[in-house]
Amino acid sequence: MHSRSRAVRSVSLPVLALAALALALSATGPVRAGESVNAAFLGKEAPAFTLPDAGGTMHSLADTRGSKATVIIWVSTECPVSNAYNGRMAALAKEYQTKGFAFIGVNSNKAETPQAIAAHAKEHDLTFPILKDSDNVVADKYGASVTPEVYIVDTKGVLQYHGRIDDNMKEEGVTTRDLKTALDAMLAGQGIAKGESKAFGCSIKRVEKAGA
Repeated sequence: MHSRSRAVRSVSLPVLALAALALALSATGPVRAGESVNAAFLGKEAPAFTLPDAGGTMHSLADTRGSKATVIIWVSTECPVSNAYNGRMAALAKEYQTKGFAFIGVNSNKAETPQAIAAHAKEHDLTFPILKDSDNVVADKYGASVTPEVYIVDTKGVLQYHGRIDDNMKEEGVTTRDLKTALDAMLAGQGIAKGESKAFGCSIKRVEKAGA
């Protein structure tokens, strides 16, 4: 009788542990494929970087320190989600650059060439510099995982926002303009009420690295 009781306990404990783990995971809510859940590093110094644009001119995050803040957007020439946001990205950049904000695009997809990036930017009127992140080094530093994905770095180099541009790929369905709301708060000298949101889009196609 005692041996049977011990056997039951030996089976029950792992089962209970798995049940507890499943409950804990379910409490975080479902995650869609291609959706970023990186917690980033809000309130901490953003990683420095220097990258070339499609013409080979180097740009660094430090170059934008004189602006009110710097908006960094991971973009793609081929991702349908990123492309759905081309018009919104262009409009936001034009509006907020005149208000003292800097915009930088970063392309970390291994197969998208500088030539394709330049042609794509011209076609879609993306007038801010779009930099080529070869070997996805900067994407790895930031934990960027999808396109489009946004980071706002303040004038002191501190990350203040990470997440999406808004809540719907289809512009007519947008109800929450997360990036615009964050920029307006910074413009008014206020704190950003919601510094983190879930970016969604196509996964960044990374270069496979040895030991990864």
